[in-house]
Amino acid sequence: MKTTKWRMALVIGVLAAFLAGCQSSNQPQQAESPNAEQSQAGGAKATSKGKLARRSSESSANAERTAAPAPATFTVPAGTVLAIRLVDALSSGTATAGSTFEGTLAAPLSVNGTEVAPVGSSVTGKVTNAVSSGRLKRPAELSLTLTSLTPKGGQEVAVATSTWSESGKSHKKRNAEFIGGGAAAGALIGAIAGGKKGAAIGGALGAGGGTGAAAYTGKQEIQLPSETKLEFKLGDAITLTAAK
Repeated sequence: MKTTKWRMALVIGVLAAFLAGCQSSNQPQQAESPNAEQSQAGGAKATSKGKLARRSSESSANAERTAAPAPATFTVPAGTVLAIRLVDALSSGTATAGSTFEGTLAAPLSVNGTEVAPVGSSVTGKVTNAVSSGRLKRPAELSLTLTSLTPKGGQEVAVATSTWSESGKSHKKRNAEFIGGGAAAGALIGAIAGGKKGAAIGGALGAGGGTGAAAYTGKQEIQLPSETKLEFKLGDAITLTAAK
């Protein structure tokens, strides 16, 4: 009987010890579980950040590869001819020194075979001298120069060019032709009408008529209609980008 009780007590003790051991081994595992989950979450976040960083770096590299290259620039040397056409008409009778005018390139501007300003590119200019024609006095004068060039699709560039100029016909020579012609016609008419005396009178009258005609028609202005083609030479080199 005592032996049986002892055996039961021993079994109970072993079971109690086993149960106690199981509980102690489970507690650390339960305590460590939250740390493991946090570690896994932190690793996932780090991986996501790393992927985003790599994607950003790849995007920047692709953007640099696909970015358009800087446009090439060309130097147009001094002495290059700029052929233009006037947009509006100009006249020595209405133009004033300092006034501006507009035009377009009549021929493309190229450097070493590369077109830097196509036909139709805008130009602006300035009237440097304008003298209206006077009757029996000073002939008309008109002088022009270019001040800027704007290639199509490009930016305005200041230019310095040679001066285009023109002077009207001398009134002295032209008036002499009118007066002489009028006198000769008058003399011829007078001779037919009354011999030598008639010729002398007719010549005097004809000369007077010729002078009147010169005074009336002698005012000749320099007229440059719209689309008139003019040429200028660059005084200084300019830098332009290639036309698109």
